[in-house]
Amino acid sequence: MKNFKQFLVATIGLILFASLAVNAFAAVAHTDMLTASVAVGGAGFVFYQLSKLQPNKPAAFTAGVQVELWAQYIIERFWKDNAFIKRAFSDDDKVLAGKVVHIPQPGAKPSVTKNRGSFPAAAVRRTDTDIVYVLDEYTTDPTHIPDADKYELSYDKIDSVYGDHAGTLVEFVADDIILKWLDETVSNVTKLYTTGGGGDTPIQVAATTDAATGNRYGTHHLDLKAWELFFNKNNIPKAGRQVMFESNMLDQFTSSLTNTQYRDFSQYYNAAEGTLGRLYGFDILDRSNVAVANSAHAIKALGAAGAAGDCAVSLVWQKDAVARALGDVKFFENPDRAEYYGDIYSALLRMGGRRRRADNLGVGAMIQGTPA
Repeated sequence: MKNFKQFLVATIGLILFASLAVNAFAAVAHTDMLTASVAVGGAGFVFYQLSKLQPNKPAAFTAGVQVELWAQYIIERFWKDNAFIKRAFSDDDKVLAGKVVHIPQPGAKPSVTKNRGSFPAAAVRRTDTDIVYVLDEYTTDPTHIPDADKYELSYDKIDSVYGDHAGTLVEFVADDIILKWLDETVSNVTKLYTTGGGGDTPIQVAATTDAATGNRYGTHHLDLKAWELFFNKNNIPKAGRQVMFESNMLDQFTSSLTNTQYRDFSQYYNAAEGTLGRLYGFDILDRSNVAVANSAHAIKALGAAGAAGDCAVSLVWQKDAVARALGDVKFFENPDRAEYYGDIYSALLRMGGRRRRADNLGVGAMIQGTPA
């Protein structure tokens, strides 16, 4: 890749050098000495820049293009690795000053009177409010690549560093967006618990989160049925309902399906959209980890240490009940830093999200139930 870039830059430079040289000779022929001087000077500058190009070393004046390309790569990687975030209401066009989003909240609906007999009817002013959330700034710690590494290593370490920064950044941000949708510091979030199918002998499984011990009730298809009934009762729109299972919980869920249910479930498989199936009106997704609740069933903060009583959590939501907004995405490249004897690289992404409804309905946590 580097050799190709060097070849491309050198080729363009030679073409420019030749063009300037021809213009210089033409100007001399027409006794236009000012034009000739400018052309000669330009040709000399290009020749000087070409002379600085070294094999296996990126040209200094291509750095800006590389930075833009890698910023775009971070965006593409973000949506590819975390397609579930697209299944939310987008506030990308509502970001103010690159940092703040306002979500209008309509006031009380008008009352209805049957066979009105008293006039004039009283006019009631509707008072609207709004919900505000701020985009957080996520940054990676800078990576230092010594100058020698760019020549002595058998693989392209710079490209590897780019990939590391993009992958780490997008995974961290996606984890945090889930917790923003389940944020208990705003107000209570809906929680329903796995039952193992209920009955006299509910299914129990071993705890799987870090440091957790003991058993939890397995995830049964009837647990998703309970969410369907809850959403229906609260008039949550039927379109755009999703559930993202933690991987172990998904395995328990599919194991509880009858052959007929599994056949119907599988008909909706769509790899391009990340949909594994559909049941009870929910598109079913999965993720290696979604969130974790403590022994009191409170959602734990990102990066919190594991504990014996922890329970795995799956996310249930309707598309318009949660919001997300993507702000600036930047990749920083500081080549040839004298104090580091090499290059420095880092990345930045601004993103925010939250529940959209003031009543907090339409999104919640399916938490592993704990046997008494």
